[in-house]
Amino acid sequence: MRRVAGTACHVLRDDVSLAEAIPAADTERAIEECIAPTVRIPVGRWSGPQTDVMPGGIGLLVLQGLLTRHVRAGGRVSAELLGKGDLLRPWQRQGAPAALSYTTRWRVLELVVVAVLDRGVARRFARYPELTGRLVARTLERSRTLAVNMAIVQQPRVQVRVYLLLWHLADRWGCECSEGTVLPLRLTHDVLADLVAARRPTVSKALSQLAKAELVRPYSSGWLLLGERPVAPFERQRLPAGGGPLIPPAMRS
Repeated sequence: MRRVAGTACHVLRDDVSLAEAIPAADTERAIEECIAPTVRIPVGRWSGPQTDVMPGGIGLLVLQGLLTRHVRAGGRVSAELLGKGDLLRPWQRQGAPAALSYTTRWRVLELVVVAVLDRGVARRFARYPELTGRLVARTLERSRTLAVNMAIVQQPRVQVRVYLLLWHLADRWGCECSEGTVLPLRLTHDVLADLVAARRPTVSKALSQLAKAELVRPYSSGWLLLGERPVAPFERQRLPAGGGPLIPPAMRS
C-alpha cells in the first residue's frame, strides 16, 4: 500500500460520527489534533497490505468509497460490503494456522480513501478515550451486520434475499424521499449476486419481479425502495400461517 506524500486529513472532520463522541468542550481541539495520512485506492481488485504496515497502529479507516471483501472456503464464497466509517485490517490473520483453509480478496467498487491510523495517530487518539469506545462499537456493529447477512442468505428464494438485503443496506446508507427510500449505492447485479450468494441471471430476474411488484426499482443514484419496510424475519409471532417472514403479498406467489 503506497502512501502519497503530503496527503493527510483531519479525521474527525471527515468522520463526523467520531467527532460526536468527544465532549463538546474538547471537540475543536480534538479535530485539530487528530490528523492522519490518507491513501487513495482506485477501482478494481485490491490486494491490500499482506503484512502489518503499522505495528502498534489501529488500522485503515474508510473515509470515502465502497468496496467488497470476499472469503472463499470449501468451494463457496461469501461477500461483505464495506464503506465510509468501516475499519479495515487486511493484514490481520489468526495467530495459529486455521483448521479450514480460506482465501480473502478485495474489490474496490468506488474510489476509496482511507485514513491510515498508524502508531502516531493511535497516540493522538489515546488523548480522547471516547474515540476508542466509538471504534469498538463500530467493529461490533459490523459483526452484527454480518450475522443479519447470514440470515438473509439462508432465505430459500432469491427474490426475498435481494429484497431484504436492499432494506438491510438502507438501514445504514438509505435516505427518505417523497417517492420512498433511496439507497444511494450503485450496486450492479453482479455485486448483488455476490452479496446474496446467487447467480447473476437469477438476481436480474428477481429484480425484474420486484420492479413489477412495485417494490424496488433502479434510481439515478442507486435503488429506490417502495412501500413499507419488511417485517423482521425473527418476529415469529407475526409470521403467516405458511411460515417464513411476513413479506408483501406480491412476493408470496
